[in-house]
Amino acid sequence: MRASDLFMRCLEAEGVEYVFGVPGEENADLLMSMRESSVRFVPTHHEAGAAFMADVYGRLTGRPGVCLSTLGPGASNLVTGVANANMDNSPVVAITGQGATTRLHKESHQAMNVVNMFTPITKWTTSLRDESTIPEVIRKAFKLAVAEKPGATHVELPEDIAKHEIEGAAPIVPPEKVRRPVPDEKSIQAALDLIARAERPVLLVGQGCVRTRVSRQLQRFVESTGIYAGMTFMGKGALSDRHERSLYAVGLGSRDYVTEVFEAADLVIAVGYDMVEWPPARWNIGRTKRLLHIDFDPAEVDDAYRPTVEIVGDVAATLWAINEGLTEEHHYPDIDLHRRVRRSLTEEITEAGAGAESETGDFPMKPQRILADLRAEMDDEDVLISDVGAHKMWVARHYPTYAPNSCIISNGFCSMGIAVPGGVSAALVSPERRVVALSGDGGFMMNMAELATATRLGVAPVNVVWEDNDYGLISWKQEVEFGHHFGTEFTTPDLVTISEGLGCHARRIGSADEFRPALKEAFDRRDKPSVIVVPVDYTENVKLTKRLGQLIAR
Repeated sequence: MRASDLFMRCLEAEGVEYVFGVPGEENADLLMSMRESSVRFVPTHHEAGAAFMADVYGRLTGRPGVCLSTLGPGASNLVTGVANANMDNSPVVAITGQGATTRLHKESHQAMNVVNMFTPITKWTTSLRDESTIPEVIRKAFKLAVAEKPGATHVELPEDIAKHEIEGAAPIVPPEKVRRPVPDEKSIQAALDLIARAERPVLLVGQGCVRTRVSRQLQRFVESTGIYAGMTFMGKGALSDRHERSLYAVGLGSRDYVTEVFEAADLVIAVGYDMVEWPPARWNIGRTKRLLHIDFDPAEVDDAYRPTVEIVGDVAATLWAINEGLTEEHHYPDIDLHRRVRRSLTEEITEAGAGAESETGDFPMKPQRILADLRAEMDDEDVLISDVGAHKMWVARHYPTYAPNSCIISNGFCSMGIAVPGGVSAALVSPERRVVALSGDGGFMMNMAELATATRLGVAPVNVVWEDNDYGLISWKQEVEFGHHFGTEFTTPDLVTISEGLGCHARRIGSADEFRPALKEAFDRRDKPSVIVVPVDYTENVKLTKRLGQLIAR
């Protein structure tokens, strides 16, 4: 068989269901081999869209999403989505074609050093130079992609290597489950001693906790100790926001209610926390604190983040071991400050959802009303994918989340354009769940061509587009810093007509009271994707900043 056939057999052995990508001359042999395989190829309209689809696939399934491009411009188009997956800890394997090895030593059409380009944005990257190494290379790429913390890997397959004939039976290296390291007893005891000595402990819960097993142990820990927990944007849902000890999402504003909790804390228990989301200098303020670091990786070196006790290993296993050692001395009665902050946050969200701001019928719609109506129509396990923009801040604040991995916010690499393609793959892998891709009009237009991909696949994500003819988040920050904005405005075309042309159900609402009926109608239509354009009133942005202080979440 050819090397490309062996390559596909290795992907089959890894359990790959879909490969998202764009065909090209230099990946043609691989596509011909894929034609005869059990793996389904999903042609996309841009390589970045393919990478974002692989990214969201990886987040929702825990298995590597796979994306494919040709060499040169195809590979460079993958970069943003692959970098996003890597910094957001989503398992992805990127595959690129390449020109024949006989021309890579000189100036050559579309040829460039793709491995060098992918080096800073992946956990591992390599170019195949010998077809006999394909089984080992594929196994390594998939193993490293899912190893904690997950991320992206990259494999390049030159066109001449893909054509090579392989003599005899090529052994495939089968995937094997690997048990992650568990913490030692001394570390667990040190953590228990630290918790027992604290007066005002608080949990800082990161994206590393949205895995199901971690979430279960986290809830057990909170219920056993009574310690309140604030979730980062990407950790939303690790502890249900219905839980009386949830402090909702943290890291939004410098004067946010929850900042007072961290300022007064004497122990911060950081679990699965990535400082890429909320730098320690923003929350390690006020009184002197001890830090308990629980994560898959050692703590990053930061002057404001010096763990008193550092536990490196499987987070679920660590929390289980700590839970097994908890006694009455580790239980904290309700702390008045924490209870008051929880109540203030709950009242703000509830009032925005059911009170004056949402029932006035103001149009264009206020962000609070849009999210309150959306939350009312979504079940706990349904999936909301937020693009990057001003709406991301409102989602973090006003979209309570009740299950892990049900609210996806890209807040590491934080790239615009993830929601539309991400909604396609989410609907593909979770057809039993409602999927909403929430975008601003700027981010929506970056990858709206992938609506045609959704139509072709017969999946039905609902795309909600906040329309304001502006890069709203940048305007927001410019207004706060300079008192005015510049360079952010544009003219949004008729998104309804364009979306209909791409095969979608589409409508623009004309009043606030039309939104929920439009959502119900879209959820009932399971034959094709839907687009709901919602004019939004972003004068609320500056009001939020005045109340919560400078935006600090990136």
